[in-house]
Amino acid sequence: MGGHEMPDNMTPDERAQIQLERLQSTLNRAYRNVPFHRNRQNRISEKTGKDPSLLEDLSEISGLPFMARKHLGKHYPYGLFAVPLRDIVRIHTAPGTSANPTVTGYTRQDLLNWREMVSRALMTGGVDSYDILQISLATGLANWGRDYKDGAEALAVGVIPNTPLSPEKQLMVLRDYKTSVLVTTPSEAVRMAGRMFRAGLNPTALNLKRLILVGEPVEQGFREHIEAQLHVDTWLHYGLSEVPGPAIAFECEHRQGLHISDDHFLPEIIDPGTGAVLPEGEAGELVLTSLTTRAFPLIRFRTGDRARLIQEPCKCGRPMIRMEWLEGRTDDMLNVNGVKVHQDQITGRLKDALGFVPTFRHYLRKQPDEKNLLEICIAVNDKLFSDEIKMLERQLRELKTGLSETLGVPVQLRLKEKSSF
Repeated sequence: MGGHEMPDNMTPDERAQIQLERLQSTLNRAYRNVPFHRNRQNRISEKTGKDPSLLEDLSEISGLPFMARKHLGKHYPYGLFAVPLRDIVRIHTAPGTSANPTVTGYTRQDLLNWREMVSRALMTGGVDSYDILQISLATGLANWGRDYKDGAEALAVGVIPNTPLSPEKQLMVLRDYKTSVLVTTPSEAVRMAGRMFRAGLNPTALNLKRLILVGEPVEQGFREHIEAQLHVDTWLHYGLSEVPGPAIAFECEHRQGLHISDDHFLPEIIDPGTGAVLPEGEAGELVLTSLTTRAFPLIRFRTGDRARLIQEPCKCGRPMIRMEWLEGRTDDMLNVNGVKVHQDQITGRLKDALGFVPTFRHYLRKQPDEKNLLEICIAVNDKLFSDEIKMLERQLRELKTGLSETLGVPVQLRLKEKSSF
C-alpha cells in the first residue's frame, strides 16, 4: 500500500497535526517546483510579509488563493507538474474547460496512494476477495475504471475491467460471469435495470448484491427504488475527474454522508459567490487541497460541487470527516453520465471544426432507456453548412463524432432557425 493512511485510533489533534505537516510539504513542493504556484507565493509574501508555506494552523489555508479549472487548461500540458517528467509513470488527459485538455500526471507513489484510497472505499462497502467486480463507466470516466481495477485487485477481488460493450453484452456479462459488485453511474444503473426487465431477466437470478454508484449525487428516493428493483445495496463514492481519481469520499454502512479521505485531501466549504469559508454545517461549494499528491498538487481547488461538511463523529467509528453531497452545481457545467462538460469546451470544438463560433445552445437530454446525452442546437446560418443534403449530412456527422470524442459523452446535434433561439 502507499503507507499514507492514518490509524483510526489517532486523537483529533494528532490527526490535524499530520494533516498540517502534509499540507506544509505540499505547499513547499508546489512553491519550489511550479512557476504558477511560486508566483502566487511571491505575491502573498510581498503583500503580507509572510511565507504562505509556513502555516501554523490548518485554518490559515483560507488566506491562500483558489485554483480553478481554467488554470488547468491554461498551463497545458505539463505546467502544473511538481516533479520532473522522468518521475512520471502515468499521464492522463481529460477534456478541459477551454481548447486545451487537462493533463495530469502521477508518480509511482501517487498511484499507490490512489490504490490505497480505492481499496479502502471498496473494503468499507463490504467488497472482498469472494466478489466479482464489474466496471461499467462512460468513456469520459475511463481513468476511474482503471483506478477501480487497481484498487479491487489489491484486495484480491476478481475484476471485469471497464470495456466498451453494447447494452446486451453488458447484461450477458453481468449474468454469465456472476458479477456480485457493479461500479457504475446512477443514471446507467437505472437504464440497466430497465433493460434487464425488458429482456425478462429476473434480478433474483443474478449474483449481483452491491452497486457502487459514482459520478452523480443521488437522492434517498432513488436509492430505495433501485435497491428494491434490483435487490442490491447501494454505496455512493465521490471523485474528481481533474485529479483525476475516484473514491476521494465514500459511504460506510450507516449511509450518513460520505467519509472524506482527509489523510489525502483537505476539504473546505465556501460561499461560491464571495469565496468566504462558511460556518460549520452550512452548505456551499466544496474546495479540496491535496495533501499527499506529488506530481500534480491541487491547492484550494474549486470543485463546483455542492456539499455540506458533517463534523459529528460517525457511528462506524471512522475518524474521517464526512460530507453530504448535494444536488446541483455552483458553476455552469453540465453533468452528463458523471462526466462534467463546460460550454467553453463546446465552443472550442465548434470553432476548430467550423472556423468560427456559431450561435448555439446546449442541454442535458435525459433518456430513460439509453445513456443521457448532450444536445447541442446550432442556429442555421448561410455561412455554416452546404445546401447539398449529402454534404450537410457528412458535416453534421463529422462534427457530432468530433464533439463526442473530445467531450467523452454522447452528443446529439440539431439545426434550428436562429429566430427560435
